[in-house]
Amino acid sequence: MEFRAIERDSSGFQRPVTADDVHHIVHRAFGPDVRANAAVELGGGMYNTTYRLETDGTAPVILRVAPEPARQNRSERRLMRNEYASLPFLAPIAHLMPQVVAADFTHELVARDYLLQTVVPGVPAPEHLGTYPREQWSALFAQMGEIARRIHDVCGAHFGPVGGPGFANWSEAFLAALEDAAADIDDAGLDSADLRRVIAVTDKHRAVLDEVTQPRLLHGDLWTVNVMLDPDAAEPQITGVFDCDRTLWGDPAADWTIYMATRRRGGEREAFWQTYGQLPDTPASRWRQLVYTARHISAIRLERHRTGHGDVDQTYALMRQIADDLG
Repeated sequence: MEFRAIERDSSGFQRPVTADDVHHIVHRAFGPDVRANAAVELGGGMYNTTYRLETDGTAPVILRVAPEPARQNRSERRLMRNEYASLPFLAPIAHLMPQVVAADFTHELVARDYLLQTVVPGVPAPEHLGTYPREQWSALFAQMGEIARRIHDVCGAHFGPVGGPGFANWSEAFLAALEDAAADIDDAGLDSADLRRVIAVTDKHRAVLDEVTQPRLLHGDLWTVNVMLDPDAAEPQITGVFDCDRTLWGDPAADWTIYMATRRRGGEREAFWQTYGQLPDTPASRWRQLVYTARHISAIRLERHRTGHGDVDQTYALMRQIADDLG
């Protein structure tokens, strides 16, 4: 078997499996007579370890292997299981998503959760979008708005991660997420005082969060890095959506997609709002948007620290401004 892994520092967060592991995984999923011919690790992701597998008896598949449980942060616990639980609720975009071929959470073969999924057609948007003139990018953002709207229109029965734990109201779910993020920042040896300041204000005004009474499905990570494009289309055309492991039930305005769409108003991103619709603009909604942004910044802080990419110090300036705006 051709086995290719990305060279990484031994202290890096993402860790490979072995060629023997791949053989065992293929045999369990497809039977003992199916041989693995190639396993090539794919770059681009920063959490799971991902391979494209070629076998002698099936179509190519994607193998995604989660980090060991002990290496998972509180705020990123059991993400793969969360994605698996969310699939029936992502039915409105099922035609764009990879299909699960096999899932194994037993830890009998490797001490990590893993999924085998079909290959989503197309090429990653970060690689292909730049081949189009900038004025054509609005087509991509219009499609992103349509996809986000379909997801956000799905209603749930509780707040919090789709796979649990569930909460009776939005403030409990959101404050639990903030507390987990603060504890993760502490564990990383970073200063969480600014986020804890935001938590204190949020807790004091939790009634503003609880104006949100209907849990809606949030993707949690939908943006250009997690979509595929048709390589031959005359303008950007989304052919696939992947990495749906951060889904939760909550306020659509709290979704990562909304955060990214609002960061740079004007230009091609305005097409997002033309298909998605406009968010409410009230004193309460603006207050909620501040605390949602604080949650996103805390996630960015942890990811930058874990990967070594990006300016961790910048997140402190951003969080300080939010805390000052909240009072």
